[in-house]
Amino acid sequence: MSLASPGAHTVSIQGVLQRYHVAGSGPLCLVHPGGPGLGWEYLRMPDLEQHLTLVYLEPIGTGGFVTQRYALNHPTALAGLILYDTSPLTGEEFWNQALGNLDRLPERHPDQPEAASIPQAFRQILAATDNESCTRGLRAVLPAYFADYWAREAGLASLRAAMRAWVDPMRAGEAPFDHRDRLRDITAPTLVISGEHDFICGPAWGRMLHQGITHSRFVALEGSGHLGHLEEPEAFTSAIVTFTLDAGQAADSRTSTPPPAEPT
Repeated sequence: MSLASPGAHTVSIQGVLQRYHVAGSGPLCLVHPGGPGLGWEYLRMPDLEQHLTLVYLEPIGTGGFVTQRYALNHPTALAGLILYDTSPLTGEEFWNQALGNLDRLPERHPDQPEAASIPQAFRQILAATDNESCTRGLRAVLPAYFADYWAREAGLASLRAAMRAWVDPMRAGEAPFDHRDRLRDITAPTLVISGEHDFICGPAWGRMLHQGITHSRFVALEGSGHLGHLEEPEAFTSAIVTFTLDAGQAADSRTSTPPPAEPT
C-alpha cells in the first residue's frame, strides 16, 4: 500500500513511530495539528480535501511553531508553506498577550455565564496530570478559540464532545523561541492566515510573520478566532487553493527555465 493512499498509516522514522491519516486528492500537503498534544480530528478540512491530498499527522507538537523551524532548517525542502494561526515567537511577551486577551473573554460575551470560568480553566490545563483531565480542560476552554462559539453552539457541540488531548506532549514543553530575526531566511512561498478574533495567535503575530518572510502573503479571516477552517471554511479554502496554485505554477516555471548559456 502506498504511503499516500487514503486512510491511516504508521511509519518508523529513525526508530520513532509516526501515525498519520491521508484524505483528499491533488498536490500533497502535510497538516501539523496544534497543541501540543491535540487530536488531529479537529483540523479535518473536507472542503480543502477536494483540492489537495491532506496528510494529517497524529499529535507530536505545536503545529505552526514546528513548521517554522522546519522551514528554517530545511529551506529547499518545501514547495510552499502555510502558517495558520501561529506566531514567530513564544515566551513572556506572547503569553502575556494571550492571557490578557483570554481574561477579556467574559467582557466580550457578558450574556454567556460559561465565559466567566474559561480563563481559569485554561490556566488549569497547564497543571493537568493525565489525559482525561487534559481532555476535560480542553473541552471546557474550547469556546475561547472561536469568534463566537455560542452563536454556533448547536453545530459545534459534537466537535467539542469529541475533542481529545494527551498530556505527555504538553509535559515535554518547548523552550521559548523568537524567530523574528530569522524570518527572512524562510525562502519557500508562504501563506499566513490569521483569525481576527484569535486570542492566542492573533493577527498582530500573523502580520509580523508576513512582514518578515519575503515571499509571503497575508490573509485575515474577519469572522474567525483560532479555527477559521470551521468558522469561515469558504474563505479559508479559497485562500489556500489560490496560494497552492500560484506556488505550483512558480515551481513549474523554475524547473522549466533552462540554465543560462555558458559564455564562449
